[in-house]
Amino acid sequence: MGRRLYVGNLAWAVSDQDLRDLFSEAGKVESSQVIVDRETNRSRGFGFVEMANDEAAEAAIKKFNGRDLKGRAIRVNEAQARSTGGGGGARPGGRDRA
Repeated sequence: MGRRLYVGNLAWAVSDQDLRDLFSEAGKVESSQVIVDRETNRSRGFGFVEMANDEAAEAAIKKFNGRDLKGRAIRVNEAQARSTGGGGGARPGGRDRA
């Protein structure tokens, strides 16, 4: 199974194909996706790339973190699992007071 990488600080002009082309220099790319705002259909400035194996993922992190892509220094690290739920609950500072 592949490893999913987070790619941040993307220029608005970066496409799914741009990510695939770049990351293929480090190994086999299973998928690439720039996250797009549903309302504006414009890039949200980050995306995800799934590398085929751990070795390719590690190579991509080392090779591309901080590298310039279309005028922006991109950030590359292992993607964190999506958190479930939507927050809410207690107020900041401790217990809720009645």
